[in-house]
Amino acid sequence: MIPLADDNPTRTTPYVVYGLIALNVLLFLYEMAGGMRYLSMVPWSVVNDMRVEPIVRNGMLLVNQFGQPVSQKLPEIGPHPQWITIFTSMFMHSGWMHIGGNMLYLWIFGNNIEDVLGHAKFLVFYIVCGVLAAFAHIWASMHGTGAMTPTVGASGAIAGVLGAYIILYPRARIRTLVTLWFFWDYVPIPAVYVLGVWFLLQLFGTGGQMTGGGVAYWAHVGGFIAGMILIFIFGGWSASRRRRSYLGPYDEDRPYPWRLK
Repeated sequence: MIPLADDNPTRTTPYVVYGLIALNVLLFLYEMAGGMRYLSMVPWSVVNDMRVEPIVRNGMLLVNQFGQPVSQKLPEIGPHPQWITIFTSMFMHSGWMHIGGNMLYLWIFGNNIEDVLGHAKFLVFYIVCGVLAAFAHIWASMHGTGAMTPTVGASGAIAGVLGAYIILYPRARIRTLVTLWFFWDYVPIPAVYVLGVWFLLQLFGTGGQMTGGGVAYWAHVGGFIAGMILIFIFGGWSASRRRRSYLGPYDEDRPYPWRLK
């Protein structure tokens, strides 16, 4: 189930969303060229302000009996203080699928949140959600087994956007690609179901553990919940209600025309 577009038009041009997508893509290309080394976030490093790095021997990652990477301390490597990596890691990605999925979700859902909050306030909202998502991941990792594992990705901040969207526009229809074996179709599904299923997958993905293998599930969960709360604090709920009273009630039987954004 892959979302492709929504039926929720905006009144303003989402310059911040465009800028974030462009910046993420440019930094990803720079990262693939060998730049941005040691700018990923390592939970243990942030807490102790000392860089650690997994040990690689003969091209293979050295792991312990639990399958976790064995790390070495590199006190002179990376930015100081190490909490700076909370922000730098938000603009790094591990591969094309990683950045492609993140930017797709930001493209579909980000413009509506920027529209209701305004450009400057949306940027602050995005960064704060990313920071709170990082805190959730750090807390989970320090109580689990992933404290030494580097973390990258904008998904924590984007999860905050999704949390805000499900609060403001639960009935907005998301044009979703649904596949089952050789069958596939574009199906309009209310956002509350699309994003609700996404959140449950992240929650269940933790497997009852503090960290998930290869995926920072708790960053997704923490960012999503942060977005649901912060949209009220940032005034998004009241602003969307005022706009709805001006435009008239949303009519599920007469949705807006599809817009592939």
